[in-house]
Amino acid sequence: MPDTYVIDLDRIEENAGKIAKAASDNEIELFYMTKQLGRNPIIAQTIADAGIEKAVAVDFREAEILMHNKLALGNIGHLVQVPRKLLEKIVQYGTKYMTEFTLENLHFLNQTAYALNKQQKVLLKVVADSDIVYPGQTGGFTLRQLQEQLSEIQSLSNVIISGITTFPAILLNEERKLLEATPNLETIMAAQKILEAHGIENPVIDLPSATSCASMPLLKKIGATVGEPGHALSGTTPLHAVTEQPEQTAYCYLSEISHSFKEHSYFYGGGYYRRGHLTHALVKMKGDHETSCAKVLPLESTSIDYYLELDKLYNSGTAVICCPRSQIFVTRSTVALIKGLHKGKPELIGLYDSLGKELPEGMK
Repeated sequence: MPDTYVIDLDRIEENAGKIAKAASDNEIELFYMTKQLGRNPIIAQTIADAGIEKAVAVDFREAEILMHNKLALGNIGHLVQVPRKLLEKIVQYGTKYMTEFTLENLHFLNQTAYALNKQQKVLLKVVADSDIVYPGQTGGFTLRQLQEQLSEIQSLSNVIISGITTFPAILLNEERKLLEATPNLETIMAAQKILEAHGIENPVIDLPSATSCASMPLLKKIGATVGEPGHALSGTTPLHAVTEQPEQTAYCYLSEISHSFKEHSYFYGGGYYRRGHLTHALVKMKGDHETSCAKVLPLESTSIDYYLELDKLYNSGTAVICCPRSQIFVTRSTVALIKGLHKGKPELIGLYDSLGKELPEGMK
């Protein structure tokens, strides 16, 4: 059906294996992220089997899907803190680290861990005015708060301070086509000194964003001990869009022409992500190997992507293929999992919704 992300599981496996080896060579621990690919449990297991064993849950909904499918958790709480009603379940299930933003939340975590007779390792998110912080992701300990509150945090009976984190730590310099550390790194270095002054030696330094084969030497150079690959698993980081990289593209977005109006054709939407830089589409013409390239016209920020508009005319029912940078978990798309594509024997493994739940029998 239109509005389907088609995922190449074999390529996901290959990419994960390459990233795992690059991380091992640079002594970086990895936690994989699934939100870009729809929190899909089959994809998650494929990544784990390829050598990246634990997941980072971007929010509590993702954690629920991972736990329901008995997948190992490496970190939760970084971008979205764990709600109190779910905290007991997560601590009981087990996650290697939990990221915390405030002293108040740490006290509640400590109470929960104490009641369960558990010791929970935590990472403290640190932030400064000079840092890059995306809207909707605000939170963390300022350096002053860290200095003033760290002793109290250390006194908590069932919480262990393991390290610090920030986001984004690395971004693409588009002009130079190179990955570079963000200003957030200076905050991390200052926070590391505060931790060490309080007796926390060799803290964990989790530096997510743009984690890929190409970023591993840089991560090691700037002192990271943990990375969190997401888009690299599907070969779709901003760096992949402008240079050839070891990881290969592992999905496409499949739709079809619904109708035409005046001089433009419109294809079914549902999978549009406004930061995905969708600019072009391949449209299948007559014959198996004939395609036409068309521009996808920008969608106003006030509009819902019922349809996306092309700058050319095509017949209704014609297939349309795109490959934007995805965040499938914020779409209403179907996810189709394919194996055997490169052996000439493609097999449909299953159909899922955008949140990792298998579709009922008969739904497309």
